[in-house]
Amino acid sequence: MFPVAKIQVLPKHLADMIAAGEVVERPASVVKELVENAIDAQADQITVEIRHGGATYIRVTDNGVGIPKEEVPTAFLRHATSKLQTAQDLDRIGTLGFRGEALAAISAVSHVQIMTKPADQPMGYSYAIENSQPQEAGDAGCPDGTTIVVRDVFFSVPARYKYLKADAAEAAAIHAIVERQALARPEISFRFLKDGKSVFTTAGDGVLLHVIDTLMPGQSQGLLEVTAAEGPITVTGYVGRPTQCRGTRAGQHTFVNGRWVKSKLLTAAIERAYENQRMVGRFPVAVLHIGLPLDQVDVNAHPAKTEVRFVEEKALFGRVYHAVEGALAGAADRPALRTEPAAPVPAAPTSHASPPPSAILGERADRQMVFQSPAAAPASAVPRARPVLWPAQEESWRAPAQGSARPARPPEDERPSEAEPRAEADPVQTRFPSPPTARYDPVPPPAETETDSLPAGADVPLETAPEAAPWRIVGEAMKTYIIVEQGDRLLFIDKHAAHERLGFDALKAQGYRPMAQELLKPLVWRPAPEDRAVLLERAGELEAFGFQLEDFGADCVVVRAAPDFLAYEDISAALEELARQYALGSADPDAQRDELMHTMACKAAMKGGQTNQTQELEVIARAVLEGRVTHCPHGRPVATELTRKQLEKQFGRA
Repeated sequence: MFPVAKIQVLPKHLADMIAAGEVVERPASVVKELVENAIDAQADQITVEIRHGGATYIRVTDNGVGIPKEEVPTAFLRHATSKLQTAQDLDRIGTLGFRGEALAAISAVSHVQIMTKPADQPMGYSYAIENSQPQEAGDAGCPDGTTIVVRDVFFSVPARYKYLKADAAEAAAIHAIVERQALARPEISFRFLKDGKSVFTTAGDGVLLHVIDTLMPGQSQGLLEVTAAEGPITVTGYVGRPTQCRGTRAGQHTFVNGRWVKSKLLTAAIERAYENQRMVGRFPVAVLHIGLPLDQVDVNAHPAKTEVRFVEEKALFGRVYHAVEGALAGAADRPALRTEPAAPVPAAPTSHASPPPSAILGERADRQMVFQSPAAAPASAVPRARPVLWPAQEESWRAPAQGSARPARPPEDERPSEAEPRAEADPVQTRFPSPPTARYDPVPPPAETETDSLPAGADVPLETAPEAAPWRIVGEAMKTYIIVEQGDRLLFIDKHAAHERLGFDALKAQGYRPMAQELLKPLVWRPAPEDRAVLLERAGELEAFGFQLEDFGADCVVVRAAPDFLAYEDISAALEELARQYALGSADPDAQRDELMHTMACKAAMKGGQTNQTQELEVIARAVLEGRVTHCPHGRPVATELTRKQLEKQFGRA
């Protein structure tokens, strides 16, 4: 038990040290506060120099407006500021600093010296303070602006000093602070020096891309510009391509009215725009500047001023999401391949009957799905490239009417020799027998043609494109990777990843809703307790995906119906994945529908190690070469290149 002491007012110095604990956590906090003051002072050149991780020496120099010498002692008092005058000003904070605590907190735990000179004064002024007590002051010669030197951070608070990390770690934290401020203000030239060596200097020309190129060399060329400047909310900056995603969120920088902030709302909006394009566990790169009316954001929500609150969260989320999504949609991220437009595709016969829901997916054969494009997309469907997965599923490849002749292989003398490069035939124009398990809609017999009048079994030459495409399939490695030769390069295509993406895009474009299929033998399944609780709670939502679940007692769940695309043995795994998404809090209807379509496309796609027909591989290769497929729904790349120069280097030819 502590003795009960008499209530009294704390001494000023002790109160300042307590307040400093909220503002000054480490040397990086000192740099942040001093740089923000320099920015508020309208400086366009700021230099930050540190030694020993900032623990022994920090110097921040700016060419701003300076401080009149009669106001310098006041600046080191708590709650002394020139940025707020009335309570109403708190609702419209446009400066980085506003509480008037930074200089008082810093001087309470370190030695501070300031030299400052406004442009209209002939002499500068020097002022030293430590432990909140003035030490010396007087006129001094110095350039316009302000220089503040901070020595021996936490020298008077040994309990805080011992928690400082190694010099390298503290220097890295300061480096990150200065980088953020440089990204926030590309119109200001920042110079950062560490232990006497220059680390970086930004141009200060107002071009954000130049700052990014200085701070992240080699990455600026792959970034996509973001611009959405309509209405009171503006979003500008740059985002990385899906292939540039990193293992952490360290590459995400969001600025609100010039202030670097940590916001779950903004992070969620950015990452939502990358859905179906990035790998699980990878995070996009982004440098975004968001402009808001000052009365729509509260920056007085956290002692470090890095967390803010927004009045119109939904509107802001939507603006950021659509801005990033538009940038991603405007630039295809695919291998730079030399391709030519495909030959014109003849019109396919029109079916008089609307396709049943099963026509979108086709019929499963040997636990494998085959996607089929419907006769007509709904008016609300997003325009996309033809979602063709198998040559046999195009409407122009429908099963021939009973009694009509099937195309046969061409005569030996008309087939291309093995020595000659094989001309790549357009799958839409090439008619060949479809897989026996595929389902086709009934089509009226077409008008009799010259081919139909031939005797049954007669050889008919294959129809080919007018010109050979500038690429050819030379083989398949490990029954997984399609090898395409084009000029002096080889392209290796992951057939499963590419096919999965084609299937996902086809379903997404057509607005497919899974059909519930009642199970002949209901599945009695014992999930993990947390998964069971989530699934039963969301049973109503899962019905929209084709699942029918009931509590079966004894910690079990009975599944009486499942989407028609799922194999019986895959139902429990799919439900486990959905339960995990719900538990993570990302189970909004759109996201869950995408997750379900991911599963659908994955189960339906070609599998590694599976044998496929050459025509099937050609469709996959064409989709990649035309840029319709660049990555799988989870963001993995679908292709990689090997050039002649790289190959010859391996054999010592180059």
